Amino acid sequence: MRTLRTTFLTAAAAGLAVTALAQVPAAAAPAPAPAPPKFLSAGQLPASLTPWTAGPVRQGVPAEGSVCTSGIAPAAGTRHRDFRTELDTGARQTITVAATTARAKALAAELRSALETCLDRLKEQDPGLEGEAFYQGRVDIEEGAHVYSIDTSYPEVGSTDIGLYSVGRDGRAVTVVEWGQLGELDGAPLEGFKKTTRTAVAKLY
Repeated sequence: MRTLRTTFLTAAAAGLAVTALAQVPAAAAPAPAPAPPKFLSAGQLPASLTPWTAGPVRQGVPAEGSVCTSGIAPAAGTRHRDFRTELDTGARQTITVAATTARAKALAAELRSALETCLDRLKEQDPGLEGEAFYQGRVDIEEGAHVYSIDTSYPEVGSTDIGLYSVGRDGRAVTVVEWGQLGELDGAPLEGFKKTTRTAVAKLY
Protein backbone atom coordinates (compact mmCIF):
# COMPACT_ATOMS: atom_id res chain seq x y z
CA MET A 1 0.00 0.00 0.00
CA ARG A 2 2.87 2.37 0.81
CA THR A 3 4.34 1.80 -2.66
CA LEU A 4 0.98 2.30 -4.32
CA ARG A 5 0.31 5.48 -2.32
CA THR A 6 3.74 6.80 -3.26
CA THR A 7 2.99 6.11 -6.91
CA PHE A 8 -0.31 8.00 -6.69
CA LEU A 9 1.35 10.97 -4.98
CA THR A 10 4.12 11.04 -7.57
CA ALA A 11 1.61 10.96 -10.41
CA ALA A 12 -0.47 13.68 -8.78
CA ALA A 13 2.56 15.91 -8.35
CA ALA A 14 3.51 15.39 -11.98
CA GLY A 15 0.00 16.30 -13.03
CA LEU A 16 0.10 19.50 -11.00
CA ALA A 17 3.42 20.41 -12.57
CA VAL A 18 2.08 19.89 -16.08
CA THR A 19 -1.01 21.97 -15.25
CA ALA A 20 1.13 24.76 -13.84
CA LEU A 21 3.30 24.79 -16.93
CA ALA A 22 0.24 24.89 -19.14
CA GLN A 23 -1.02 27.94 -17.28
CA VAL A 24 2.23 29.92 -17.76
CA PRO A 25 1.60 32.27 -20.72
CA ALA A 26 3.88 31.80 -23.68
CA ALA A 27 6.38 34.57 -24.25
CA ALA A 28 4.91 37.17 -26.54
CA ALA A 29 6.41 37.14 -30.01
CA PRO A 30 8.39 40.32 -30.79
CA ALA A 31 6.39 42.86 -32.74
CA PRO A 32 7.37 42.93 -36.41
CA ALA A 33 9.42 45.93 -37.49
CA PRO A 34 7.30 48.55 -39.26
CA ALA A 35 7.59 48.53 -43.03
CA PRO A 36 9.83 51.30 -44.37
CA PRO A 37 8.15 54.15 -46.25
CA LYS A 38 7.55 53.50 -49.94
CA PHE A 39 9.10 55.51 -52.76
CA LEU A 40 7.52 56.90 -55.90
CA SER A 41 7.58 54.75 -59.02
CA ALA A 42 8.64 56.09 -62.41
CA GLY A 43 5.03 56.24 -63.59
CA GLN A 44 4.06 58.55 -60.72
CA LEU A 45 6.27 61.43 -61.81
CA PRO A 46 4.93 64.34 -63.90
CA ALA A 47 4.33 63.52 -67.55
CA SER A 48 7.39 63.87 -69.77
CA LEU A 49 8.06 63.68 -73.51
CA THR A 50 10.11 60.53 -72.93
CA PRO A 51 9.46 57.86 -70.26
CA TRP A 52 10.91 58.12 -66.79
CA THR A 53 13.40 55.54 -65.56
CA ALA A 54 13.67 54.88 -61.82
CA GLY A 55 17.02 54.13 -60.25
CA PRO A 56 17.50 51.88 -57.22
CA VAL A 57 16.66 53.00 -53.71
CA ARG A 58 19.95 53.84 -52.00
CA GLN A 59 20.82 54.22 -48.33
CA GLY A 60 21.95 57.55 -46.92
CA VAL A 61 21.89 61.05 -48.33
CA PRO A 62 22.77 61.73 -51.99
CA ALA A 63 26.48 62.12 -52.67
CA GLU A 64 25.88 65.07 -54.99
CA GLY A 65 23.12 67.32 -56.26
CA SER A 66 20.29 68.58 -54.05
CA VAL A 67 22.13 71.91 -53.78
CA CYS A 68 19.30 73.59 -51.88
CA THR A 69 18.97 71.01 -49.10
CA SER A 70 22.41 69.41 -48.95
CA GLY A 71 23.72 68.78 -45.43
CA ILE A 72 20.38 69.09 -43.64
CA ALA A 73 18.95 65.57 -43.46
CA PRO A 74 21.00 63.08 -41.40
CA ALA A 75 22.50 60.10 -43.19
CA ALA A 76 21.06 57.74 -40.58
CA GLY A 77 17.44 56.98 -41.39
CA THR A 78 17.66 58.51 -44.87
CA ARG A 79 17.26 56.84 -48.27
CA HIS A 80 16.98 58.32 -51.75
CA ARG A 81 16.04 57.43 -55.31
CA ASP A 82 16.94 59.15 -58.58
CA PHE A 83 14.86 59.30 -61.75
CA ARG A 84 15.77 60.37 -65.26
CA THR A 85 14.41 60.69 -68.79
CA GLU A 86 16.15 60.62 -72.16
CA LEU A 87 15.88 64.42 -72.28
CA ASP A 88 17.45 66.95 -69.91
CA THR A 89 14.98 66.19 -67.14
CA GLY A 90 15.71 64.56 -63.80
CA ALA A 91 14.11 64.03 -60.43
CA ARG A 92 14.95 62.75 -56.98
CA GLN A 93 13.04 61.66 -53.90
CA THR A 94 14.64 61.58 -50.47
CA ILE A 95 12.94 60.09 -47.40
CA THR A 96 14.13 60.47 -43.81
CA VAL A 97 12.57 58.64 -40.88
CA ALA A 98 13.33 60.62 -37.73
CA ALA A 99 13.55 59.16 -34.23
CA THR A 100 10.50 61.09 -33.05
CA THR A 101 7.63 63.04 -34.54
CA ALA A 102 9.02 66.22 -33.00
CA ARG A 103 12.36 65.73 -34.78
CA ALA A 104 10.57 65.03 -38.06
CA LYS A 105 8.58 68.24 -37.67
CA ALA A 106 11.77 70.21 -37.00
CA LEU A 107 13.51 68.61 -39.99
CA ALA A 108 10.63 69.50 -42.31
CA ALA A 109 10.74 73.11 -41.10
CA GLU A 110 14.50 73.29 -41.67
CA LEU A 111 14.17 71.86 -45.18
CA ARG A 112 11.46 74.38 -46.04
CA SER A 113 13.64 77.22 -44.78
CA ALA A 114 16.53 75.97 -46.93
CA LEU A 115 14.34 76.03 -50.04
CA GLU A 116 13.01 79.48 -49.25
CA THR A 117 16.55 80.89 -48.99
CA CYS A 118 18.17 78.75 -51.68
CA LEU A 119 18.17 81.26 -54.54
CA ASP A 120 19.71 84.00 -52.40
CA ARG A 121 22.48 81.63 -51.30
CA LEU A 122 23.13 80.56 -54.89
CA LYS A 123 23.41 84.20 -55.99
CA GLU A 124 25.91 84.89 -53.22
CA GLN A 125 28.06 82.02 -54.48
CA ASP A 126 27.71 83.02 -58.13
CA PRO A 127 27.09 86.76 -58.75
CA GLY A 128 26.41 86.10 -62.45
CA LEU A 129 23.35 84.03 -61.64
CA GLU A 130 19.86 85.49 -62.01
CA GLY A 131 16.52 83.98 -61.13
CA GLU A 132 13.17 83.97 -59.40
CA ALA A 133 11.85 81.81 -56.60
CA PHE A 134 8.21 81.31 -55.64
CA TYR A 135 6.25 79.49 -52.99
CA GLN A 136 3.69 77.50 -54.98
CA GLY A 137 1.36 76.58 -52.15
CA ARG A 138 0.41 73.79 -49.78
CA VAL A 139 -0.76 70.31 -50.70
CA ASP A 140 -3.27 69.00 -48.17
CA ILE A 141 -2.12 65.45 -47.47
CA GLU A 142 -1.30 63.92 -44.04
CA GLU A 143 0.69 66.57 -42.08
CA GLY A 144 0.96 68.65 -45.23
CA ALA A 145 3.38 69.31 -48.07
CA HIS A 146 4.74 72.57 -49.49
CA VAL A 147 5.81 73.26 -53.07
CA TYR A 148 8.44 75.70 -54.36
CA SER A 149 9.87 76.70 -57.72
CA ILE A 150 13.29 78.16 -58.48
CA ASP A 151 13.96 79.55 -61.96
CA THR A 152 17.63 80.36 -62.70
CA SER A 153 19.51 81.72 -65.69
CA TYR A 154 22.94 82.83 -66.86
CA PRO A 155 22.27 85.78 -69.23
CA GLU A 156 25.83 85.76 -70.53
CA VAL A 157 25.45 82.26 -71.98
CA GLY A 158 21.67 82.25 -72.43
CA SER A 159 20.99 79.11 -70.36
CA THR A 160 17.91 78.72 -68.16
CA ASP A 161 16.93 76.04 -65.67
CA ILE A 162 13.74 75.44 -63.72
CA GLY A 163 13.49 73.39 -60.54
CA LEU A 164 10.40 72.29 -58.62
CA TYR A 165 10.73 71.19 -55.00
CA SER A 166 8.44 69.94 -52.27
CA VAL A 167 8.72 68.98 -48.61
CA GLY A 168 6.07 66.76 -47.03
CA ARG A 169 5.63 64.87 -43.77
CA ASP A 170 3.62 61.96 -42.42
CA GLY A 171 4.35 61.30 -38.75
CA ARG A 172 8.08 60.58 -38.35
CA ALA A 173 8.73 60.39 -42.12
CA VAL A 174 9.80 63.45 -44.12
CA THR A 175 10.16 63.41 -47.89
CA VAL A 176 11.71 65.85 -50.33
CA VAL A 177 10.85 65.61 -54.03
CA GLU A 178 12.99 67.47 -56.58
CA TRP A 179 12.34 67.90 -60.31
CA GLY A 180 14.46 69.87 -62.78
CA GLN A 181 15.02 70.51 -66.47
CA LEU A 182 16.32 73.07 -68.92
CA GLY A 183 13.75 75.78 -69.54
CA GLU A 184 11.54 78.21 -67.68
CA LEU A 185 8.68 77.98 -65.21
CA ASP A 186 6.08 78.41 -67.95
CA GLY A 187 7.08 75.04 -69.36
CA ALA A 188 7.21 73.18 -66.04
CA PRO A 189 4.43 70.71 -65.09
CA LEU A 190 3.51 72.45 -61.86
CA GLU A 191 0.13 70.78 -61.39
CA GLY A 192 1.61 67.41 -62.28
CA PHE A 193 4.36 67.98 -59.73
CA LYS A 194 1.80 68.79 -57.04
CA LYS A 195 0.03 65.53 -57.85
CA THR A 196 3.36 63.71 -57.60
CA THR A 197 3.98 65.36 -54.23
CA ARG A 198 0.57 64.25 -52.96
CA THR A 199 1.32 60.68 -54.04
CA ALA A 200 4.79 60.76 -52.46
CA VAL A 201 3.44 61.74 -49.04
CA ALA A 202 0.48 59.35 -49.26
CA LYS A 203 2.86 56.43 -49.96
CA LEU A 204 5.04 57.04 -46.91
CA TYR A 205 2.76 54.99 -44.61
